[in-house]
Amino acid sequence: MSAELASIEETRDRLAEVGYLADESAALVTYLAGRLGKPVLVEGPAGVGKTELAKAVSRATARDLIRLQCYEGLDEAKALYEWNYRKQLLRIQTESADAGWQEVKEDIFGEEFLLPRPLLTAISTDRPVVLLIDEIDKTDQEFEAMLLEVLSDFQISIPELGRVEARTRPLVLLTSNNSRELTEALKRRCLYLWLDYPSVERELAIVHLHAPQLDAQIARKLVEVVHMVRALDLKKPPSIAESIDWARALLLLGAEDLDRTVLERTMSIVVKHRTDLDLVAERVGLKLGDELLGQRRQAG
Repeated sequence: MSAELASIEETRDRLAEVGYLADESAALVTYLAGRLGKPVLVEGPAGVGKTELAKAVSRATARDLIRLQCYEGLDEAKALYEWNYRKQLLRIQTESADAGWQEVKEDIFGEEFLLPRPLLTAISTDRPVVLLIDEIDKTDQEFEAMLLEVLSDFQISIPELGRVEARTRPLVLLTSNNSRELTEALKRRCLYLWLDYPSVERELAIVHLHAPQLDAQIARKLVEVVHMVRALDLKKPPSIAESIDWARALLLLGAEDLDRTVLERTMSIVVKHRTDLDLVAERVGLKLGDELLGQRRQAG
């Protein structure tokens, strides 16, 4: 499969072929990122498919995925590169007796002593890749500043070696859960995409794609329940991936309906905090119970 995405329509179709239903804005920004050679900053709530978009782009373009998972305290030694100090020390010990220090000093800062981390790997590889910088908002502004050279010039400056330029330009996607405001310098270098929870109809299409054997009525009821759950004041609203997991679980259990009993047995698949479980059982479970009671009265 060609790495080049020729149009917005082709981008959407190829993402769908690998299991990702992109809306118009996601297909547009992904297409432009490839054609313009610009990184994409993807923001939105947790669980809306930001990371999955990068994985899908990797599959759709037949590019390897290189992922940098961000966290508080992440530094250049874990993100860019570091020197193999043990190997350098061994070289010094074996050669210092026969060569001058200056010669050994220059020798130990060659590429063979370099340990590339995700950013340098993405820049220096011979094959086109997708570089995912996941949850950039968990780092600090100093780390963002370090990224600017990669995002704008697709190169990394190593004091001992000089400038390492990209052999092939990676497709770069940065994700953020919007937990803090990112710097304007970083945003200027990126195309921007906001992903939110999908509508009922769109999420229903996603569930059908990943659990096609599930009864259509149960699938619709499942998605409607998930949307009711998300509307509650929860510590962690259910993600799209958890909707898919729930659909697959109901399929495996042979559920014939999604009533209050089934909800209480299986809601831990989509609700992951103790207090949230109680709230969902009370609010959503009660509503499902009332619906069942109403159906029985109509049947009687």
